[in-house]
Amino acid sequence: MKKIGILFGQENTFPQAFIDRINQKAPAGISAEFVNIEQVEQHVAPDYAVIIDRISQDVPFYRAYLKNAALMGTAVINNPFWWSADEKFFNNSLAVRLGVPVPKTLLLPSKERPADTSERSFRNLSMMDWEAAFQHIGFPAYMKPHSGGGWKSVYKLDSPDDFFRAYAETGQLVMLFQEAVDFTDYFRCYCIGGTEVLIMPYEPRNEPHLRYATEMKTTGEAGEKLLATMKDYVLKLNAGLGYDFNTVEFAVRDGIPIAIDFGNPAPDADINSVGEKNFEWVVEAAANMAIARAQAQKPGQDNLTWGTFVHPHRAQPTDTHFTVADAPAPKKRAAPKAAAAKPAAKPAAKAATAAKAAAPKAAPKKPAAKKSE
Repeated sequence: MKKIGILFGQENTFPQAFIDRINQKAPAGISAEFVNIEQVEQHVAPDYAVIIDRISQDVPFYRAYLKNAALMGTAVINNPFWWSADEKFFNNSLAVRLGVPVPKTLLLPSKERPADTSERSFRNLSMMDWEAAFQHIGFPAYMKPHSGGGWKSVYKLDSPDDFFRAYAETGQLVMLFQEAVDFTDYFRCYCIGGTEVLIMPYEPRNEPHLRYATEMKTTGEAGEKLLATMKDYVLKLNAGLGYDFNTVEFAVRDGIPIAIDFGNPAPDADINSVGEKNFEWVVEAAANMAIARAQAQKPGQDNLTWGTFVHPHRAQPTDTHFTVADAPAPKKRAAPKAAAAKPAAKPAAKAATAAKAAAPKAAPKKPAAKKSE
């Protein structure tokens, strides 16, 4: 029996619906349940072929548990190693590499020095030219943490004074300074399994429970082209990042979808916020993905999804053999060169002739033997 588990926190509607859907439709030999964790020991496999992770971003204990589970062969969704290294500034850089438009963005050093550092720790860092930065990014703009989510420590800036006031409040956070995008349409797109995409009109300026209560404004042929472009961008981003369960947000400016936020590997899936129709799609797509991953899972092997940035040409799993090298034989110490010249050990005439032939440059120097005594 292969088990699929879901690891979650405060959310209520999605976990139970996900479990119920798998148990309704899974073939024989596959079942689903809430993950149950008791004692966690290193290099001991948990009893799950697949785990859907919805909470480890907030609980370091769970993240360590999932990494050990992945090492032992569990297909963890999303990859806990990549998520630990992931951050928004790199994601934006990768998006540019993949040909996906993103807002102009600068990385800012933390306003306050990190603990246990001093001025000498920053001898490689030059003072920023703030005026040049303001001219490049422009106003209005946003300041947000380079790593994180949930709209924490996000500032809307309309002037340099706003910038410096907000920057003074950020402490040791490393921040992004990013242009604001004046959009005509906004979308939030689920991507599940790297293949299934749901594009949802979204209004981030509404109250949370009303953000999906909006309609797409671009219509006709332009609307169809916009939807096709966004789907292409969603698939490119998730293939590059290696996410199995993610959302991508686009702000549409002058008909061009600009990726605003696309590192949400535990995105909102509550029926009360996304709505019944979207909720049904997410539950079905997530259940189908989890069942397929359980069927493909091979115990003891790497069953994680790695993005093309990490594994452009991923090798197939192979057995690893370890060899302990033999200790090198001790080197024999060469006899001192002067030993042959001692009177007590006169060489035979034949050997002396051979020695002279081997070292012709030394032959004219007389008396060589006496010199070494």
